[in-house]
Amino acid sequence: MTFKRIFGIVMDSVGTGAAPDSKQFGDAGADTIGHVGEHFAGKLALPNLAKLGISNLRDTPIVGVPVAQNPHAYYGKMQEISAGKDSMDGHWEMMGLPVRKALNTFPNGFLADIIQKMEAFSGRKVIGNRPESGTKIIAELGEHQMQTGDLIVYTSGDSVLQIAAHEDVIPLDELYKICEYARSLVNGPEYLVGRIIARPYVGPDGQHFTRTANRRDFTLEPTGPTDLDRLQQAGVHVVGIGKINDIFSGHGIDEGYHNESNMDGMDHVDHVMQEDFTGFCFTNLVDFDAMYGHRRNPDGFGQALMAFDQRLGTVLANMHDDDLLMITADHGNDPTYTGSDHTREFVPLVVYSPSFKQGGSLGIRTPFADFGATVLDNFGVKGNNEGQSFLADLQ
Repeated sequence: MTFKRIFGIVMDSVGTGAAPDSKQFGDAGADTIGHVGEHFAGKLALPNLAKLGISNLRDTPIVGVPVAQNPHAYYGKMQEISAGKDSMDGHWEMMGLPVRKALNTFPNGFLADIIQKMEAFSGRKVIGNRPESGTKIIAELGEHQMQTGDLIVYTSGDSVLQIAAHEDVIPLDELYKICEYARSLVNGPEYLVGRIIARPYVGPDGQHFTRTANRRDFTLEPTGPTDLDRLQQAGVHVVGIGKINDIFSGHGIDEGYHNESNMDGMDHVDHVMQEDFTGFCFTNLVDFDAMYGHRRNPDGFGQALMAFDQRLGTVLANMHDDDLLMITADHGNDPTYTGSDHTREFVPLVVYSPSFKQGGSLGIRTPFADFGATVLDNFGVKGNNEGQSFLADLQ
């Protein structure tokens, strides 16, 4: 069976239980969607994901989300092999490019030579420079930035350098130029950082600061061809929705859409579904991660899951018999866990087409590259032997 269009949706950070190597990352016991279900105590309503088998793929069902007796989809879990647990690692691995060498992290803040070069380029003093939650450091230092124009620089447990800037103090164009310069400082060989993230915000004071949708990720250029490149070179149309374009630095993408939110992203999915094309639409929905996971907000996380599930109903209703839907995640970010960083987890894998005669288990797929290998297999494009296609298992 082959499909004319494949829609891949990444629920950014929606993990489904600690991976076997979670202890190495300090994440033993993490379970993003499981713990959200427990937090909602039976009131987490995910009827569309439930009928596709989201609870079937787990050892223990999500509280309030029943196991499907006759699942409409194939379901399983994917296990990551990349050295990190950042979005870049997860997405690159899905597209046949596992990150086998750990990128640099800065648990004590960025080294003096990096900071000094950023200050010289920008003409602004750097403040912060430590691992911290974005909302917390903006609330703490935002008013100081409004008074002085200093740059708020921070990081996390992942390989990221983040710059927060009030849009009325440091214009977006200037912020993006500073981020582009910072990107040039950590492309190796001395320092290799996965993402530089521009974090614009607005508001009158520390009690009312809010981050805006003008975030941009300046990601490390892919270190080799990805499955997106292979599809594009074979003449297969590739659509990127959300931060897909940033994560792959624009490589292998023919048509791109920036998301203002999860719901805006689903609007883009609905739009693309109305187009007549042969190809792959790859979507990232980041609100689960940026708005709720890092902020350790299980209430918001669960509400976002339920809102996505409602919109998923529209996607399912609009699918053609020769469409394939693949839903997964790039890592975990358990909003009930300690700290504010990603968590090393299995990620769900749910695969559906209206043409399926049955559903069933796909087991544990590793690496994440099985996802991209299946897309390539569908379109008859040769891969690089990272991952194994499960296309033949879909009936």
